[in-house]
Amino acid sequence: MPRLLEIACLQTRPMPDFAAALDEAMPLAEAAIKAGAKFLLLPEYCSGLASEGAALAPPVAPEAAHPFLSAFLDFAAKHKVWVLLGSIAVTGVNGMIINRSVMIDDQGSIRARYDKIHMFDIQVSESEVYRESARVSPGDQAVIVDTPFGRIGLTVCYDLRFPNLYRELAQAGAEIICAPAAFVQKTGEAHWHVLNRCRAIENGAFIISPCAIGNIPGGGASYGHSLVVDPWGKILADGGEQPGMVRASIDLDLVAQTRARIPSLEHDRTYKLAKKPKNRSVA
Repeated sequence: MPRLLEIACLQTRPMPDFAAALDEAMPLAEAAIKAGAKFLLLPEYCSGLASEGAALAPPVAPEAAHPFLSAFLDFAAKHKVWVLLGSIAVTGVNGMIINRSVMIDDQGSIRARYDKIHMFDIQVSESEVYRESARVSPGDQAVIVDTPFGRIGLTVCYDLRFPNLYRELAQAGAEIICAPAAFVQKTGEAHWHVLNRCRAIENGAFIISPCAIGNIPGGGASYGHSLVVDPWGKILADGGEQPGMVRASIDLDLVAQTRARIPSLEHDRTYKLAKKPKNRSVA
C-alpha cells in the first residue's frame, strides 16, 4: 500500500511581534486541520520578523518562555498532528539569537531542534544588503527526525544553496527534507524553484519548503511560493504570491522507487582536484 501523508504549508506574512504572528498563523493552522492535514509546516521566522538596516531583528524569547512555541505545542497536542515551526528566534548568548527550527510531535512534545547552519550574509545590490550573522549565532549540527511516517531532514532557507548538507541528510536516510524560508524577493524570483527542484532530484527526496510572503517590517520582502517537490523533481504544490494554506498528498514510497531507478546516492566517489599545469614555452 502507498505510504500517503497529508501535509500543509502555512504561507504566512512576516509579522513584527509574537501576537501578530500568532493571529496570522493560527487561522491557517485550523484550516489545515479541517482539510485533513497530519503534518503542518510553517516558514522561517514564523514567530515574527523585522529588519534594521542590513541586520535581521525578529522578536526573540527564551525557548522555555517562547509564546509562539508554547501556543503550537498546545495546538499539536489538541489536534494530534505534527508541526514544524520553520524557525523561531530564540535567545542565545552574548546578545546573539538563534534561528531555530522546531519539530513538534502529535503529543505536543519537542522531537527535534535544528539551529540554522549557514548565515545569510549577502549583497543583492548596492542598496540591498543582508547580514544575518550580525545578530544570529550559527548552528553546527545536521539533524534528522524519525517520525511515524518517515525520516525527515531539517534545513532552513539559505541552507538550500549548500547541496552537501542535503546529500548527507539523504545518505543518512532522510526521505523528506524541509527547507522553511523567508527567501528574499529578488533571489527568489531567480533561484527559488530551481534550487528546490535540484535538491529533490539530486537526492531522490521530497523537498517541502514553506516560505513567508510579503513585506518585512523595516525593509525587504519575502518571496512566497511555498513548494512541495517530489523525488523526481515535479512540483506538486506552489503557494503563489498570497498568504494561505498549501496542501498536498505525498506518497513516501516514491522515494525508494526513485532511488532504485537512479541510485546516485550510492555512487559517490572520492577524487582529487587536478593541479593546474605549468605553462610551457613553445620552441
